[in-house]
Order: sequence, then structure tokens, then C-alpha cells
Amino acid sequence: MSMITSIRDTNSESDESAEDAGSSIYERLRDDIIHGRVKANERLKVAELASRMGTSTNPVREALQQLRGEGFVIMTPNRGARVRPIDEEFVRDICEIEVLIEPALTRWFVGIVTQVEIEELERVQAEIEALNFADEMKHSRLDLEFHRLMYDRHYNRHAVDLWVRHRQILGAISRQFTTSVKRQRDVLEEHKELLRCLKQYDADAAAAAIAKHVSGSGAHIIEHMRARRY
Repeated sequence: MSMITSIRDTNSESDESAEDAGSSIYERLRDDIIHGRVKANERLKVAELASRMGTSTNPVREALQQLRGEGFVIMTPNRGARVRPIDEEFVRDICEIEVLIEPALTRWFVGIVTQVEIEELERVQAEIEALNFADEMKHSRLDLEFHRLMYDRHYNRHAVDLWVRHRQILGAISRQFTTSVKRQRDVLEEHKELLRCLKQYDADAAAAAIAKHVSGSGAHIIEHMRARRY
């Protein structure tokens, strides 16, 4: 009996190690693509990547498939994988998906939100306003906390996980740019409007508010990308 338990534990640890390795390769490749260390349309050769990252080819293939699913990598028959350009269209596509997902998550949250949760959102919002973008990384953490309070209880984990991934992608891209004063002001006002809708238990207005928030963030990133290109 103890032997079986020991084998299960060992296998579990091995599986977790493999998953961690695959996740690490995925994150490293994604980071390289987002920040331009791997150029647009550059071929991604499995053997070369495995050698550079000190791993076998299987975790690299798994990472490439995940990146393909998220739109970072394009795969074509007989030509393998290549990097998709991280451009305005890429950001637009993600934001269009988020404009569908986040209002649905928000609308559901309005139906189950408690006074305690509203007070917690107000507490985080107060911290965001007090910080006033003085520390971009801290602001990002607080903003993530604000939205997680609304989404983490949702029953559709696939939708929430997709939101998290998109949030990470857009966050990594946006960190390359300075948040304009106008966008800073808009973010604070959009959060306040969302809170007003939540306190009134107005699902339609809350969904509209979060859609505006997502669209504004996407437009701000695209504006910076275009300015850099020209």
C-alpha cells in the first residue's frame, strides 16, 4: 500500500515538473515574441529552440501549439512555425474577444455581488486613486486585483482563464508604452462608473461600462503602436 502511494507521489511530482518546464518555455517564447527579440515572420525551429532552452523537443512543440492557439505563432504545412507580427491587428483581435467576454462575466457578477464585495472593490479603487499611476507595476497589480474580484467566482473557468491570458498579453505589450494622462484619467472614471452600476445592480449598464473600459485600453495600446511605427 505504501509502495503504491510512493509511486503515485513520484509520478505526480514528475508530471508537475514537466508541466512547469512546458509553461516556462511557453512564457519565455511568448515574452521574446512580444518584446521583439524574435522577429515577425521568423521561423521557429523546434530542434534549435530545444537546444537553446536546454530541453527536449516535446515541451517546445507543446509551447508552440499553445502559442499558436493564442495567435502568436502561425503554422503552415511543410514550413513549420513562424512568428506572427505583434501589431495593431493582433491587439485589435484580442480586444474584440474581450469586449465579448468581459461584459458577460460582469453581467453575471451583478447578479451575485454582495455588499462585502462592493466594499472590497471600493477599497481597491481607493488604493488605485491614491497611487494615481505613480508606480505603473503597482497600479497593474491593483487593477488586476480589482477585476479578479469580479471574475474569479464565475462558473465558466475557460472564459476566466482566457481573460487572464489576454490580460497578461496586453499587459506585457502595454508596459512598453507610457500611459497618457488622458488614459489615466479615463481609467479612474471608468472604474468609478462601473462601481456605480454595481451598487445599483444594473447589469446592462455595468456590461456597457466594462465594454467601454476594454475598448479604451485597446485603443490606447494601438495608438502607441501606430505612433512608434511612424
